[in-house]
Amino acid sequence: MASRSMKTPDDFNILCLLKDALSLESSDEPMDESREETNPQYQGLTGLRNLGNTCYMNAVIQCLCSVSPLVEYFLSGKYTTSLDKENGEIATAFAYLMNDMWLGDFDCVSPEVFRLVIGERYPTFLKKAQQDSQEFLIYVLNELHEALKKSSKRRNQGTTSTAWESRPSASESSIITRLFEGHLSYDIMCLECENNTYKKEIFTVLSLPIPYETECSLEECLQCFFQQDMLTWNNQITCSCCGTKRDAVVKASIAKAPKMVIFHLKRFDCQGSYKKKLKTDIYYPLNNLDLSPYIYPLFRKNPKYNLFAVVNHFGDLDGGHYTAFCKHTISQKWYNFDDSQISEMPESALQTSAAYLLFYSNQSFSVPVKNHNG
Repeated sequence: MASRSMKTPDDFNILCLLKDALSLESSDEPMDESREETNPQYQGLTGLRNLGNTCYMNAVIQCLCSVSPLVEYFLSGKYTTSLDKENGEIATAFAYLMNDMWLGDFDCVSPEVFRLVIGERYPTFLKKAQQDSQEFLIYVLNELHEALKKSSKRRNQGTTSTAWESRPSASESSIITRLFEGHLSYDIMCLECENNTYKKEIFTVLSLPIPYETECSLEECLQCFFQQDMLTWNNQITCSCCGTKRDAVVKASIAKAPKMVIFHLKRFDCQGSYKKKLKTDIYYPLNNLDLSPYIYPLFRKNPKYNLFAVVNHFGDLDGGHYTAFCKHTISQKWYNFDDSQISEMPESALQTSAAYLLFYSNQSFSVPVKNHNG
């Protein structure tokens, strides 16, 4: 890439300016008209400054910056019609960061404003220590949803690591739910009376077990997650027919498949004081990942998915480094995003034992446009 420039925040009261921006966002003027003529070859190819062990954040932001419908939603200003002005700092900061990364004349920008506002809600992200990119991703998606949802009903608390940190009720809708939300259905059968019950669960990131230590495929991880499991001992269910605790079998299926499915590969194995990172080589298809075996037959619309982004973790549990591989919407080429450094890469280099988060889409991406529709 040709050298452009580096953008860092000025020395001002960031939070006050963001609050001012919230009131300005409701106007009919799109953001930063002076950037309309930005060279398209650079759009979406902007590095992010490392603010001190913030590679986990930078890698996630780059992957979200590759989701064209999400980027367009913010660049066009459409988000302002749904923005909760009392809870909108994070979404506003995200919008301005997307604007800089897609329309700014910079080869690198500082995500300091975004880090500051999300750190106000989650102080752990202000510490200069390595964090888990999967946890950060869930927090970001949840906060964007909360700021942009159409309903103000209370949230239901999530119960497993595959769900939101705080799951929205079915009546809550946002750009996040429309793109990333899927539904799981658990079929639970009592082994004593064979009574069946069903449990539903919402997810945005699906955490997959890794069945083998040396090598396996993403399909084998999926088969492991969706296989029938026994519920015995402390995991017994209280059967409504038997009226007491019973052994049971449970099998999960996808009742609603999201447009964008994010897989979290469970590489970090922590059991008490025992900690280990699985460096398994996992083969994941770049195109035509078929999820139809795991989706209810009635809902198998567009079951094939294509990879568009990867978050990698290099190193071990006590330290390491995150990078991102993202497919550029405009050029259709793959790039390696390593904080402020960006380099084009061949598809043959996408398969690594460092893959941690996999981003798939069942629809092709168009180039984000900035038409302001109010």
